[in-house]
Amino acid sequence: MENEFGTLLRKLREQKGMSINQLAEAAGISNSQISRMENGVRGVPKAPTIRKLADAMGASYGELMTAAGYLEGTNGSFAQEAAPTPDWATYKDKRDFKKMLEEDGELMFDGIPLDDEDRRRIKDVLTGLFWEAKQMNKRKKKRSDSPDGK
Repeated sequence: MENEFGTLLRKLREQKGMSINQLAEAAGISNSQISRMENGVRGVPKAPTIRKLADAMGASYGELMTAAGYLEGTNGSFAQEAAPTPDWATYKDKRDFKKMLEEDGELMFDGIPLDDEDRRRIKDVLTGLFWEAKQMNKRKKKRSDSPDGK
């Protein structure tokens, strides 16, 4: 992941026509730290540092977080579209899920508000995880309801 992140960081910086020094100044990060990230000498930075880099370059925070290994789907790649509602989901399940997603106003990561694209991606991942957890709970209930308790 470190090398993937560094490669993407360099590519985005060069596409924006920025030098390492320009990016360092815009992001409030030392130029040596950026150089070490790009060359794979330094480990993957923490989320607030990635947010600073994304903002300074006008790049996708989600794309950088994915390259850093923070955001992954179950198959090792980031979920591109929301998981479909399973056939077994009841009206109550769907209502509960919708309420859970919409009840909380602003989604944040590490104290930083997420942009629309990042919010959509996070909701997509949460959708898949929610339905998976619901299905596991339904299986557990069926087992405990059976006469032998298995």
